[in-house]
Amino acid sequence: MEARERLLTPGEVASLFRVDPKTVTRWAAAGRISSIRTPGGHRRFRESEVRALLRGDANGATAPAPRISLEDEDEIQNLVS
Repeated sequence: MEARERLLTPGEVASLFRVDPKTVTRWAAAGRISSIRTPGGHRRFRESEVRALLRGDANGATAPAPRISLEDEDEIQNLVS
């Protein structure tokens, strides 16, 4: 990791993927996206990895792109409607 790389909150990642922050937390817990824990126990995500996942660039990311489950599809439908 670059010494000055920006770390994103679950809310910021959720906005980029257009999902609920809890979905991002579930992805991290399932190992679908890697996260860093702050001393206070909060999750943070490397911006470069998140951007690579958004681009679909598996080479730039350490974790596979998040898969959307049926629960996630329901959340997306609620956002769209």
